[in-house]
Amino acid sequence: MADEQAQGGPQAQGKETLIPGVKHVIAISSGKGGVGKSTVAANLACALALTGAKVGLLDADLYGPNIPMMMGSTTGPEQKDGKILPVENHGVKLISMAFLVPEEAPLVWRGPMVHQYLQAFFRDVLWGELDYLLIDLPPGTGDVQLSLSQMVPLAGAITVTTPQEVALYDVRKGMAMFQKVNVPLLGIVENMSHFVCGHCGERTEIFSYGGGERAAEKLGVPFLGRIPIDPAIRDGGDTGHPIVVADPASPQAAAFRDIAQKIIRALGGAGQAVPIENLLKKIKQPFSSN
Repeated sequence: MADEQAQGGPQAQGKETLIPGVKHVIAISSGKGGVGKSTVAANLACALALTGAKVGLLDADLYGPNIPMMMGSTTGPEQKDGKILPVENHGVKLISMAFLVPEEAPLVWRGPMVHQYLQAFFRDVLWGELDYLLIDLPPGTGDVQLSLSQMVPLAGAITVTTPQEVALYDVRKGMAMFQKVNVPLLGIVENMSHFVCGHCGERTEIFSYGGGERAAEKLGVPFLGRIPIDPAIRDGGDTGHPIVVADPASPQAAAFRDIAQKIIRALGGAGQAVPIENLLKKIKQPFSSN
């Protein structure tokens, strides 16, 4: 029975109609916690929105939902005709369990409850027409990952890692899980890749170097790019202004935009690269891409 579910058995039937207006569903995963997966998910969602694509971001990290804080969304969703209207910020439609439970409330759920709530985030949310729906998953391989593969057709999975070997070990296990449930692997993002001193310009490989690229080569999947450690990226997550929109001319923002373009090309999806001078004008105006 478990194998049947993992391969998309009876529970997966009809998943194509659960979110009919969404063209590409992309899972953002990590083998372990603490690698900056949610930061990458938030910035990639904003980077895709800046191409003119219609983008949604579903916070499926049900045990530690923090996408609303990272996206600067403090007001919860409204309802319309018995459905939930996602919150919109930075041109991205958002939904998260953080909108629905008290901030300090711990979530202690078993598998069936996880499946039920995740399904509600698809069935009961008015996502509308989207080119991309990014799903920020909890770390590891568990109930959320399996339920997701049963509910909706995933265009692919992106795994976020840091360069050191202990993180890469978990990456290999996580990507093997997606392969088992027949989800295409879009590639690996190496986060916290290096640190450049703001005073002397010296580059330091805090977590080693090139681990993500080596893992991608070994697994035969694309290496999507490196994101440096930088206080501005952390500050963007703390203040709700992802660096892609807070400082679009920075090298850090450019790294996220480059990864977004690789995703677009891999999926043959909507969105065009925007010259930086036009991007700066667009961000200064009210964002209305969706």
